[in-house]
Amino acid sequence: MSSARTVITFGTFDVFHVGHLRVLERAAELGDRLVVGVSSDALNLRKKEREPVFSERERMAIIAALKPVDEVFLEESLEQKREYVEKFRADVLVMGDDWKGRFDHLSDVCEVVYLPRTPAISTTALIEKISNIG
Repeated sequence: MSSARTVITFGTFDVFHVGHLRVLERAAELGDRLVVGVSSDALNLRKKEREPVFSERERMAIIAALKPVDEVFLEESLEQKREYVEKFRADVLVMGDDWKGRFDHLSDVCEVVYLPRTPAISTTALIEKISNIG
């Protein structure tokens, strides 16, 4: 009897769009259980130099409500990826291919998979487009 495979992925998931949904669906297909780390507001500010449109609480609620997602937690630091992988006993770490190579050092504790991003969909571009409408 094989044990269940846990997949872990991370993201800000601000201004949720179909690209986010597709990456979560594809990540879920790689295992039996999908755990998602949602970047904290503070981490998002450090990483993208802007505050998210939706609060970490709101973004976590959106992700938790999705069918492919089994568990959600708050990601406080990019440097803690190894601890998160170990804490949730993840067999697979899934990241977008914009992070390609950045987490290969974790291949000693899990399989590392970089998924292609959905073409022509970007949260940053969406936010810029929306802010230019007014």
